[in-house]
Amino acid sequence: MVEQRSSMTGSMISADVLNSYKIEEISTDLLIVGGGMAGCGAAFEAKRWAPKNMKITLVEKAAIERSGAVAMGLSAINTYLGENKPEDYVKMVTNDLMGITREDLIYDVGRHVDGSVHLFEKWGLPIFKEDEEDTRSLEEGAKPVRAGKWQIMIHGESYKVIVAEAARKALGEENIYERIFIIRLLTDEKHENRIAGAIGFSLREAKIYIFKAKAVLISCGGAVNVFRPRSQAEGMGRTWYALWSAGSTYSMAFDVGAEMTTMENRFVPNRFKDGYGPVGAWFTLFKARVLNAYGEDYMQKWESIVKDYPPYGLAAVPATCLWNHAMLKDWLEGNGPFYMNTTGAMKKLFETLPEKKKKALESDAWEDFLDMTCAQAGVWAAMDIDPRETDSEVMPTEPYFLGSHAGACGMWVSGPPDIAPKEWNWGYNRMTTVNGLFTAGDGVGASGHKFSSGSFTEGRISAKSAVKFISDDPGFIPTIHTDNKTLAEEIYAPMIRYEQYKGYSTEPNINPNYIKPRLYMFRLNKIMDEYVAGTSTFYRTSEKMLLKGLELLNKLREDAKNMAASDLHELMRAWENYHRSTVGMLHLRHILFREETRYPGFYYRMDHLKLDEENWKVFVNSKKNKATGEIELFKKPWIEIIPKT
Repeated sequence: MVEQRSSMTGSMISADVLNSYKIEEISTDLLIVGGGMAGCGAAFEAKRWAPKNMKITLVEKAAIERSGAVAMGLSAINTYLGENKPEDYVKMVTNDLMGITREDLIYDVGRHVDGSVHLFEKWGLPIFKEDEEDTRSLEEGAKPVRAGKWQIMIHGESYKVIVAEAARKALGEENIYERIFIIRLLTDEKHENRIAGAIGFSLREAKIYIFKAKAVLISCGGAVNVFRPRSQAEGMGRTWYALWSAGSTYSMAFDVGAEMTTMENRFVPNRFKDGYGPVGAWFTLFKARVLNAYGEDYMQKWESIVKDYPPYGLAAVPATCLWNHAMLKDWLEGNGPFYMNTTGAMKKLFETLPEKKKKALESDAWEDFLDMTCAQAGVWAAMDIDPRETDSEVMPTEPYFLGSHAGACGMWVSGPPDIAPKEWNWGYNRMTTVNGLFTAGDGVGASGHKFSSGSFTEGRISAKSAVKFISDDPGFIPTIHTDNKTLAEEIYAPMIRYEQYKGYSTEPNINPNYIKPRLYMFRLNKIMDEYVAGTSTFYRTSEKMLLKGLELLNKLREDAKNMAASDLHELMRAWENYHRSTVGMLHLRHILFREETRYPGFYYRMDHLKLDEENWKVFVNSKKNKATGEIELFKKPWIEIIPKT
């Protein structure tokens, strides 16, 4: 009975796996790694374009109904163009990311994204309409309730479930593998710089999976918990971005030689403190403002320092990082804490509304949290706060790495052939510099503000290209050879180490022979926070701090081989930490290379505080040297496609 339970939960499987493990080899044509919005979009679209004999497989470390950043649901779709033009979308994104973006990729998402939103509505996603009696769809001409120029309001608690259902129906259950953690991509042994598959392990039983594929589309999300979070101890389970995103997209692609871009960028969202509740709808729909402790609007107060960064601070909506820049300036002047004026906003709105509208608006305000950040309601309850009567604290969070929100980390990919300049188009749309390796969503660098609908759309774009790539080379057969025993020893090494040494100390979490994944992550968090511009230094760093951080990070990464895991869950955490460590290293090295402060409010190079448009309005890219294993960093020219005037 105990043995049966362990095979179901993975909680008791120990070093005996080396005597009982199984290896399953699966051959497929297209392997989709990650079942978030981009992965589901890829699954749906690939099936539409693939010939009947083409096999498409999706593998996900959780379950696709509740995986990815949309897992808890959303209250808004943040990218819907409607009456807006793709050119204006490009201008907005480029301004928000301080001028350095791949405009071809952004335009490509903008011209296709509304079609994805129309699909969501057809599949059953409820969308707020200006006229509540209007039974038409958006595609038929109904007007959505806008929370901003690009955002529309939805009842989105089951958003991901609806999208996942479409992916399941497209691929079929037999082609979807869940609770399997992919830890490494594989390149072909006969063809240089060609992807050939991936390796992972089951989180429920002693089983290793080797996927052989003609093309791979990787979309495992961004990275969380690289930096020490503001929420400590029992609050560590609550972060702004998806907690289970461990940077696997970036780490695995980098390790097989994919060129990375803009890894110096990070996103530091301004959110309700401790609960990480959303502020967007309160800003745009309810017209609330964040005020300092003295009731002053810090953006008005420090307007002059925002305008120090033209043109990014002169736009109708200044770049996101500059909002943080003004708040941090006010904080350092001693004017914190800061509060979202929920009480004033609700009172002002209620003054002119009929009773029915008041109730609907109040319901929408609370649903904004229950759709996507239930933890915020828990914080309010614990702190005895009624947001109608008491304003709540707002503060910038710890940094996150992503390419789908107001961030731009990711891979350097080939652009759409009809838009991209020749320097940015070397083959198939959204293919990385590794032949046959595609990406989407958080994986595509230098092109943020895709959000959920844009990530799904980019998954569709990438999958269509991947299908064509496979069809254009029908004779390719991936070649991979593995020594099964060596492979198992490597994958399960943390569990073997734990079993070997767990009796050395009376407390299994403290042992001179190993380090547990949780404690390893704490060490990573501390290094990144204190030396690479985390919250404890108010997002400040310098060359000397970065070099010291690199020294400590290299020592930590050497110690990664000493991680130990007591069960399959901890084994997953150990491998996640390998990926997180690589992301931390890439981020540090990119910030060190870029000698300017490109994103004030997200981080500051105190030894290079100014924006240097003359020397640094370029992409910072990096790549792993296959011969030495070292990272190489270099500049790539920025090219304007959409004129900004």
